[in-house]
Order: sequence, then structure tokens, then C-alpha cells
Amino acid sequence: MKTFTAYFVRHGQTMLNHYNKIQGWIDSPLTDKGIADAKRAGQQLKAINFNAAYSSDSGRAIETASYILKANPENINIISYQYSEFREQCHGYFEGNDANQMWQFVGEQVQLTSESAVLGKYGLEKARDLIHKADLYGEAESNDMFWKRLDRGFNKLRDNTNDGDQVLVVSHGMTIRSIIDRYAPELDVGVPTINGSISKLTITDDDIKVDFFNKTDFVAK
Repeated sequence: MKTFTAYFVRHGQTMLNHYNKIQGWIDSPLTDKGIADAKRAGQQLKAINFNAAYSSDSGRAIETASYILKANPENINIISYQYSEFREQCHGYFEGNDANQMWQFVGEQVQLTSESAVLGKYGLEKARDLIHKADLYGEAESNDMFWKRLDRGFNKLRDNTNDGDQVLVVSHGMTIRSIIDRYAPELDVGVPTINGSISKLTITDDDIKVDFFNKTDFVAK
């Protein structure tokens, strides 16, 4: 059975993150803090001899991956790939809206009006279905749509990775947290995925094990 290690990093802070706007499939540039987030992750991961680097096809993830790889002494030998499967979840009509306003609108379906209340009662997966149902255009991803896409991404990783490999994957806050919520729910304690944080996964042909989640103080030896 093939086993490999994937270091998942959330992209650095963006303008829309800074303004608390919903940012799924739409994009915005990294802030100065976001560049610092990416550079910090690069310093923490520079001792790892990555066999390949992956990111979503969103500019903020590609830019973050570039900063991380620049810190790696083997960067000239690391081939980068962009997979749309590792995008953030799509919020449809709500893309670019104020986050608090979206959650108030979505939560009205269940008489709750904040992100913490909705996620606290219904969890990430049911909340995704509530966003999908509230979207006036029906284009926000349902939980089933989201996981079919993400599972395709993991299968592409498996198909292109050899036993013992170590790979970088730069993705997004809710996407990474959803992975943790599914495969190591005891580690998802309701804390958002921090920009530039590192989560380590051990991936086999038929399973995913979470070694740690959301670390900003990890330094590879």
C-alpha cells in the first residue's frame, strides 16, 4: 500500500480576509501580512525535501506556494501543479459579501443569525447545505458537490505520488478545516484555520490520517 505525507498550508491573508468578506471561488491579492504569513510557512517547511508542490488554481494559493518554495533550497527541483479541486468552497451568490451578513441571511432558515451559532448547532457539512439552499442562484456548493470535488483532488494526488513522497498542498481555510472535520473531528474545536498555518496529513490508498492541524509554530527538522 502506498503511503505519502502532505503538508497542507492555508494561503496568506488577503484583502477580502482583512475586510471579513466571503472569499471562495473569487480571489483577491495577499496583504503585507499575507506575504509574511507565506514567508513564515516557507521558513518552517524549508527543511523538507518536497517531491512536488500543489495548490488550488486561485491566485492567493499560487502566490503563497511561490513564497513557500522560494525558501526551500531544493526549490529549483520542485515541480508545481495547480488543481482546481483544492479550491475553497463556492458560496455562489454570497461571494464577496460581508461574512456576518451572509451568515445572518443563511441562518434565518434555522432561526440562527451568526456563523458560530450555525456551525455550533449544525456543523460544517450541514451548514454547507444551508448556504446552498439559501443561494438565490443555486450555485453555492452543497456538501455533496464539495466533497465530490475534493475527493477527486485527493485521488489525483494519489495517482501522481509515490510511496514515501512528501508534498506541499496550499489550499484554503474552510477546505482544510473540512478535511480535519471529516478525518479527525476531535481536532476541530471550532477554531478557524489560521492564514499560513500548517496541517500534516498521512495519506494512503484508502484513508487519510491527520497528524496535526493549524500549527503556526511547527518547524521541520
